[in-house]
Amino acid sequence: MQPINEYTRYDGLALSELVRTKLVTPLELVETAIGEIEKHNPALNAVIHKMYDYARAAAQQPSDGPLAGVPFLLKDLLGTVAGVPTACGTRQLKNKPAAQDSELVRRYKKAGLLILGKTNTPEFGLTPFTEPEAFGATRNPWDLSRTPGGSSGGSAAAVAGGMVPLASGGDGGGSIRIPSSCC
Repeated sequence: MQPINEYTRYDGLALSELVRTKLVTPLELVETAIGEIEKHNPALNAVIHKMYDYARAAAQQPSDGPLAGVPFLLKDLLGTVAGVPTACGTRQLKNKPAAQDSELVRRYKKAGLLILGKTNTPEFGLTPFTEPEAFGATRNPWDLSRTPGGSSGGSAAAVAGGMVPLASGGDGGGSIRIPSSCC
């Protein structure tokens, strides 16, 4: 399967339109996003839990959601996926799988988003930089010596780094505004 040409030039809405008009398949987008994650994540450390087989399986299911087929990363805080750990940036929860999908994840899925993994976050989302002991520091894609901010630093670095067009974030105290300005 060939990667989608100029994948990083499309936003989520444009990619969903390509899927809707059958110019690409959701699986082609998933494989392209996986390629981008594998290429950029070693330097950025934005994705801390890969869910590639999960996304591939979801890409095989038809969806009429407004974002059907769009690759997506989930911030590893609050949003839970059944059977997948939600570590919240801490070693104590690193291997504890969630019992069920959270309402937020159910809505992402209903919209047609394809979850490829979970992104790095500070421990319990408490700091404005993403450097948890459990997973190590996330780096800014524009300058690897700088932080992408926090607490949605992994999500911001992944989007700014071209891995996916969309990733979740929160904003309890600047948790997405800080990474957005940093990245």
